Amino acid sequence: MGRKVTLATCALNQWALDFEGNSERILQSIEIAKAQGAKYRLGPELEICGYGCADHFYESDTLLHSFQVLKKLLESPVTQDIICDVGMPIMHHNVRYNCRVLFLNRKILLIRPKIMMANHGNYRELRWFSPWNPSRKVEDYFLPRMIQEVTGQDTVPFGDCVLSTIDTCIGTELCEELWNPRSPHIQMAQDGVEIFTNSSASHHELRKADQRVHLIKSATTKCGGIYLYANQRGCDGDRVYYDGCALVAINGDIVAQGAQFSLTDVEVITASLDLEDVRSYRGEICQPSMDSEHKLCHRIKVDFSLSTVDDIYLPTHEPLTWSFHTPEEEISLGPACWLWDYLRRSGQAGFLLPLSGGVDSSSTACIVYSMCELLCRAVQDNNMQVLKDIRRVVSDDRYSPQDPRELCGRIFTTCYMASENSSEDTRSRAKELANQIGSTHMDINIDMAVKGILGIFSVVTGRLPQFRTNGGSRRENLALQNIQARVRMVLAYLFAQLVLWARGSPGGLLVLGSANVDESLTGYFTKYDCSSADINPIGGISKNDLKSFLLYCVEQFQITALRGILAAPPTAELEPLTDGQVSQTDEADMGITYSELSVIGRLRKISKCGPFSMFCKLIHMWKDALSPTEVAQKVKHFFRMYSVNRHKMTTVTPAYHAESYSPDDNRFDLRPFLYNTSWTWQFRSIDQVSQMAANQLEEL
Repeated sequence: MGRKVTLATCALNQWALDFEGNSERILQSIEIAKAQGAKYRLGPELEICGYGCADHFYESDTLLHSFQVLKKLLESPVTQDIICDVGMPIMHHNVRYNCRVLFLNRKILLIRPKIMMANHGNYRELRWFSPWNPSRKVEDYFLPRMIQEVTGQDTVPFGDCVLSTIDTCIGTELCEELWNPRSPHIQMAQDGVEIFTNSSASHHELRKADQRVHLIKSATTKCGGIYLYANQRGCDGDRVYYDGCALVAINGDIVAQGAQFSLTDVEVITASLDLEDVRSYRGEICQPSMDSEHKLCHRIKVDFSLSTVDDIYLPTHEPLTWSFHTPEEEISLGPACWLWDYLRRSGQAGFLLPLSGGVDSSSTACIVYSMCELLCRAVQDNNMQVLKDIRRVVSDDRYSPQDPRELCGRIFTTCYMASENSSEDTRSRAKELANQIGSTHMDINIDMAVKGILGIFSVVTGRLPQFRTNGGSRRENLALQNIQARVRMVLAYLFAQLVLWARGSPGGLLVLGSANVDESLTGYFTKYDCSSADINPIGGISKNDLKSFLLYCVEQFQITALRGILAAPPTAELEPLTDGQVSQTDEADMGITYSELSVIGRLRKISKCGPFSMFCKLIHMWKDALSPTEVAQKVKHFFRMYSVNRHKMTTVTPAYHAESYSPDDNRFDLRPFLYNTSWTWQFRSIDQVSQMAANQLEEL
């Protein structure tokens, strides 16, 4: 019949500048695609070098090694008799482009540069690449000599063009182009392109996956056609986690779906689809308007067919309903996969976490436990790469994990760092949680170290600071709290470096942080305390989401110790106890609740509100709970805290990016760290409107 095509797309766990590993994973995906009968294989964005190379894209080495990998791919027998679509950076006329290279049987068919660049949030593509601006323009690209020797070609088409095979037409979109209001698939569909491909490096954020799926369904509902989506997976060496979700859609239906979170480095999704379904759909619903003005696509003809003449018995896929994860499942799975990539690629032997018995550090502990659950499940599913990596981490070539608690004991050390201000409740909660997840737990008292530091200060100055409850000033009180917090950081790193040595085992441990996104937003932590760590899996997650996550862990993992942790008020335990009980709580210290912070954070970052516009929105949002004067106080208090503590974000621990209002100034939130903290003009504007609103209420 010659109308059914089998297509493959994939999710690959590529790593920036890991040319050896990246090329092996690409070849493995092509081999799997061919074994499943595919004639076209699509891979993630910039898969040859890894998407996260950042300023390494400036280096000629990155371009050179990318071409060396392309040469290896062209020469491999694995890549024969299948159209391979791979991503790499290419310089054309001394301008660097983010490109797709399509090749078949040692011949490059075309090079398609990215047209619309991602340049917001975590993305800085315009820093390294230029967009291909001339619509429908195609030029000759002169190939490097190493490629000419393999292909026998001097030049190949470079630009905005599509591939025309014997039986169909294939057009490319790259990541951001799908999200753009002028998406290329619209004009391509009008010109008869039947198969759209999208190579992406799209990161995970809580509650985001449905946007991606709905865009693809919408594209093929409007235009008809087959849509292949490929994405990177895993930690590419930075704060973001790429979450896979490779898929195939046709005419508004998803027909093949890959995993969103997985420890599998190479996942290939194939689908066998009938081109006549596209033609029938368009003929009835999406008949192109012949008088509409659009430029025709430049077609590159190739003497190759994606279908076979005897495909009458080839099955086709039925529509499926996408199963989205809940936010609690996303927190359990995304940061866990990110942690595993970081651990296995860092060469370390496990993690160390200061476990306080509160919601934040307990959430971090549960994410590590979730990671161990995923690892054990992967080993049971015969994932040999995971088993190999586990054995390398634990330095035991014969080890095979059977139980997540037992694995947790091998790679995860927790420690409760008590002071004279710590309560027995938090100590027991930390110990009970450690017992239930199986971590190797230590109980450390820091009083001796704190007194030693204060003794040095006293010898030098002749004075000894006191807590507020003992008659000390606010400055003394804060300094005494900070000493305890910073001592814990120093001890955490000491034990991370030497605790395995003390046990007679090789390697060191990565220190985990556990400051949530709301605390980072207000700066409610001590600079260089336990929030200063190697990585932080919860640094982009709100307090409210973490509480929901812990409730999920109670049910999912049967960690009953979490109930007591959730019931206790959040506290830093840095001030003296009152009758043995905690006298200090986080929300009282901050002067604002965590629920309020989540709202404020979204208004500040996502809605791009300054103090005045935030106040104007909140007097309506909170009108049933707070008066305009109270709202004004909340807003002004927040912006004072935010601006006074913004400098802390310059040293914040690299954290898993999970929330679109993250204040991470290292990549995501580009704002100053030295402010006029009085906000004189802004606060005066707030006061004027607040007074007007109060007067109106009195009149009513």
